Amino acid sequence: VQVVESGGGSAQPGGSLRLSCVVSGSGYNSDCLGWFRRAPGKDPEGIAIIGGDDRSPYADSVKGRFTISKDNVENTLYLEMNNLKPEDTATYYCSAAASSTRYACRRYTLKFGYSGQGTQVTVSS
Repeated sequence: VQVVESGGGSAQPGGSLRLSCVVSGSGYNSDCLGWFRRAPGKDPEGIAIIGGDDRSPYADSVKGRFTISKDNVENTLYLEMNNLKPEDTATYYCSAAASSTRYACRRYTLKFGYSGQGTQVTVSS
């Protein structure tokens, strides 16, 4: 399984960025996809998911600002990020659950899925 994230960069507070992710290969569950992020010195945080069992597909930290979507034709996962804040600064990873995973499809388990090298998002003025 190959996972390639793109679209990161720098933005000012209040700005927007859109991340993209292409997942290819076999052995992953296309019904359990999402994004997690890792900030320096912090644990990975699952922030958005499609197909998850969580009460909300979004972490409280991004709810109302980020939107996850999937283009089935292009086999691409997106994360639209609006009203960015300095605390959104992190490396963002796309995740695809393994078909054989023992984990439920939840934001917390995104870090155990297939992911790429990540894309850096920096929010500062």
